[in-house]
Amino acid sequence: MSLAVVRSRAPAAGRAPEVTVEVHLANGLPSFSIVGLPDLEVRESRERVRAALQNCGFEFPVRRITVNLAPADLPKESGRFDLPIALGILAASGQIPAEALAHREFAGELSLTGALRPMRGAFAMACGTARGHGHGRDERSSADADSVLRAALPDPGHSRTPELYLPLDSASEAALVPGVDVYGAADLPSLCAHLAGAEDGRLSPVAAPSIGSATPAAQPDMADVIGQSGARRALEVAAAGGHHMLMVGPPGAGKSMLAARLPGLLPPMSDDEALTSAALLSASMLGFSPAQWRQRPFRAPHHSSSAAALVGGRNPPQPGEITLAHLGVLFLDELPEFDRHVLETLREPLEAGRITISRAALQADFPAACQLIAAMNPCPCGWRGDPNGRCRCTPEIATRYLRKLSGPLLDRIDIQIEIPALTPAELAARSSADGESSASIAARVVTARERQLMRQGKMNRELSGREVDEVCRPDATGEALLREAGERFGWSARAYYRVLKVVRSVADLAGNDTPNAAQVAEAVQYRRVFSPS
Repeated sequence: MSLAVVRSRAPAAGRAPEVTVEVHLANGLPSFSIVGLPDLEVRESRERVRAALQNCGFEFPVRRITVNLAPADLPKESGRFDLPIALGILAASGQIPAEALAHREFAGELSLTGALRPMRGAFAMACGTARGHGHGRDERSSADADSVLRAALPDPGHSRTPELYLPLDSASEAALVPGVDVYGAADLPSLCAHLAGAEDGRLSPVAAPSIGSATPAAQPDMADVIGQSGARRALEVAAAGGHHMLMVGPPGAGKSMLAARLPGLLPPMSDDEALTSAALLSASMLGFSPAQWRQRPFRAPHHSSSAAALVGGRNPPQPGEITLAHLGVLFLDELPEFDRHVLETLREPLEAGRITISRAALQADFPAACQLIAAMNPCPCGWRGDPNGRCRCTPEIATRYLRKLSGPLLDRIDIQIEIPALTPAELAARSSADGESSASIAARVVTARERQLMRQGKMNRELSGREVDEVCRPDATGEALLREAGERFGWSARAYYRVLKVVRSVADLAGNDTPNAAQVAEAVQYRRVFSPS
């Protein structure tokens, strides 16, 4: 047989669309060509495959070899196509049975010795295999959260369980996906022995790591925070409703310390959320490990990050930090030090919870439903308002510094609070009973989230305008106080409705069906930092 077909998958825009690897051997001058829009990594596989086959004792055909990666309009990258290309050459030359490749998918990078190296994207590939095996459907559409979840669930209409063959070090990650049998191979000879049906070379499906009862990674505890009762309460409200939050205060006040403790206050991930987060991390340059299962992402990019790094870019499109933080926390420290253009790219995804990256040949729709926590100093030197007079900035310099943040961006941040510096006396007077633990705060947050899901099926942050009118309106006294505050501080319509959402979260923590004036007053206090007075 001079033609063999092997199935694999490509990393593209956060997904794993199916790729058919066709290998044809023809008479003529010996050559080795790869077509189908391969990048440099894929083209270099010719030398890796040649050396691996020869060093493993296989015969490398001295013929005209053509490898086609279909579909031809989908860009192909990474070294994962080494294994399917090598298997295709062996099947086309009759060294392994071609029928053994049917109904199976393969991916892996080969070393020159024939060993299989670990690869990124194994979890995302298993998601695509479990859902798309044998369907022939186009999986290159959007990469939204719903499509990731659909790809991770087994298809009830397909009776045969698909098989996926990966490097041994990547198989345990992929085995977390239901609906697919994952096999791990250490090298090319052992995999070929399994495909040839050798009794002493049978591979067994890899069992999913037992992580259900594993102890989760230790999270920073709120009990470590000294003082800052107002900031602790604001962080609890933000966690309850999923609200974006900005903290303004001098150096060393504890802004970064508070932000790092927000993931420990959030409810545990559901099965669907865990699958979505794992698939996004797996398909990114970061990769995914089973130790990250059900862990809320916490991303803290440096202020020198570009717009493409923050919201996504490249060609083909790759997810940015806001997508890698999906269902978790995106922490932006020293917010005014970010380039203004970079910050402005956050406006739409913060509002919509997704980001669409368009290129000439491909459009990718990435989920971006993260919780933004930002921190900044009140002026360039950081000491504006300090009672000891340490600030060296003129009013004009301080105003120019604050104006680096646009009004439309600030409008989208629900909670804006000041973090005062602690005095030496407050630090010295700390006792072990001062701070409430993250566990006790998280219990209240879970109860508040459950109230929201029972009432409206979503977090308070995600409510639409009509839903806000239906579920967030306070009583008559609270309504009057809210109207007065909106007129005094000059809130926009967006800011007004966002304050109402915070009011609803405060009431949910208290267990109130109708918010009262005290809860409105608390929510108003969380919106005064950048309000004109």
